[in-house]
Amino acid sequence: MNKIISILSHIHIHPLLWVVIAIAVLTARFIELCLFLLIIFIHEMGHAAAASLFSWRIKKISLLPFGGVAEVEEHGNRPLMEEAAIILGGPLQHVWMMGLAFLFYELSLLPDYWYGLFIQFNFMILIFNFLPIWPLDGGKLLFLFFSLKHSFPDAHKFTLLISIGSIVLLTIITLLTAPLNLNVWIVIAFLAYSVYNEWKQMRFVFIRFLLERYYGKNSDIRSLKPITVTEDELVIKILERFHRGCKHPIIIEKNGKEKGTLDENELLHAYFSEKMTSAKVGDLLYTYKW
Repeated sequence: MNKIISILSHIHIHPLLWVVIAIAVLTARFIELCLFLLIIFIHEMGHAAAASLFSWRIKKISLLPFGGVAEVEEHGNRPLMEEAAIILGGPLQHVWMMGLAFLFYELSLLPDYWYGLFIQFNFMILIFNFLPIWPLDGGKLLFLFFSLKHSFPDAHKFTLLISIGSIVLLTIITLLTAPLNLNVWIVIAFLAYSVYNEWKQMRFVFIRFLLERYYGKNSDIRSLKPITVTEDELVIKILERFHRGCKHPIIIEKNGKEKGTLDENELLHAYFSEKMTSAKVGDLLYTYKW
């Protein structure tokens, strides 16, 4: 019960949503809007419940005029399977909602109009959320996919590049099929701003990832992925090769021969605590090992 109250306390209603509600009342669409918002609310609660199950820190659950966003305080250092479960926790809610609606419809407890509208809203929200655009569920799954093979900054960058391409494609489709649909243009504008803002903060997001890796919890089991470097390589360039879900022993070579190894925390300590922001990894080897 306390967890439910805690989750509900993070709900934030965007001011523009009240304007949309007022318009819906004036145009006799209030009940339809309530149905749409109920589906979105349950979708976001699915994300929040999954995050709470894995003890993730929930920052805010925002209800927007055209959707919702569940924000967490984790910064890429939790197990990838956990994050996948949390991302899918939202879309999975549509499965039981549509199943329950079908049962009520078959029992003649739900009229044709409301059943059709409920199913339409669910499919619309489900398909929209799987678009490969950040910060939609599809964009977050894309980030996880790239994280399996690429470093954190590369995976983040690839995700945003595909998001930009998807927004351009969505804009072209809208121009050709529904150029006067104001709602779609508002959604496109929101997505474009979100991707632009995320692109601007790429470096900050990466540093936050490293900081939590250094100061945060490290109890989860991560696979070992050694990084082989030369002693002349900069510490920051090596940090940029860090992957999500992996622990990195740093193997330092000179003239093709191994000179020594460092733990990833030694690099993080040097960068953040010792302020060796422009140091070469060879400097660390001699500092820590001799």
